[in-house]
This record gives sequence, C-alpha cells and structure tokens, in this order.
Amino acid sequence: MSVDTRPHPVGSFGRARRSFREWRWQRPFWGGLWTLLSGIPIMYIPYQTMTLGDLHIRMATTAGAGSLIIGVLLVVLGLTLWFQQQSRIFAGVAAILLALVSLVVSNFGAFLIGFLLALLGGALGVSWAPGRPAAAAAVEPSAAVSLSKERDGGHGAE
Repeated sequence: MSVDTRPHPVGSFGRARRSFREWRWQRPFWGGLWTLLSGIPIMYIPYQTMTLGDLHIRMATTAGAGSLIIGVLLVVLGLTLWFQQQSRIFAGVAAILLALVSLVVSNFGAFLIGFLLALLGGALGVSWAPGRPAAAAAVEPSAAVSLSKERDGGHGAE
C-alpha cells in the first residue's frame, strides 16, 4: 500500500476547510474580498481626527457623506461578488467606477489605499470566469463528434 492510497482521517476542521475551498472556487472570492476591504478606508479616513500633541487635525471634507456612500457601496459590491456571482461583471465595473470617483470625493481614494484595493477587486471580479466541472470537460469532445455526424449525414470522421 502506497502513501497515496491510505485513507486519511478527516476531522471537522478538515471538512470545514474543504467545504470553504469548494465554496471559494465557485465565485470570484479574491475580487470580492479586495472590493469589500476597499470600502473600509474610504468610509473611515474622511471621518478620522488625528492628534499631534495639542494639535487636532480633522480629515473631514464637505463630501464626507459621499465618502460614506461610496464606502458602503463598495462593501455591498464585494458581497455581491461573493453571493451573486452571475452579476460579477456589473459589480466589477461598478467597483472600478466607484474607485475612480473616490479619488475626487474622499481624500484621494482614502490616500490611495481604498482606491487601489477597489481597482484590483473590480478587475478580478470582471476577469473571473467560472470553471467547468471535470466530467463536463470530458464529455464535450464526444458531443462535438456526434454533432459533426448529424451535420454530415452520419458520415463524420471517427
């Protein structure tokens, strides 16, 4: 008996990890994560007050509400990439557009942190494509042969 054929005991942690891995492979997980994380600095930094000794520096701008709206929308788009993977192209393009708007509205996209995360997440969301199961990939060549036989009147190459 070789090492590969021995049954491996799988505990609850192993089952949960395998289940999470399968869930993650069925959606643009990393694009959703970066998009979700991009909303946090965009929401937080414009409302932050920094203190340097006795000097209080307030980062709030007149468009603070706009920063809050952009941040919340980016978090929602990140969740949309995770749970509605059919609308991944819309969510990715919307995240890229909101990242560009955040440059003007919220302190250069929350000092470029949120901007870059939203651009990366949106690009990953747009570029992700669902994979085909291994069984479907193995069936396709025979389906192509049967279609060519029907088109040629049953005289297709075998």
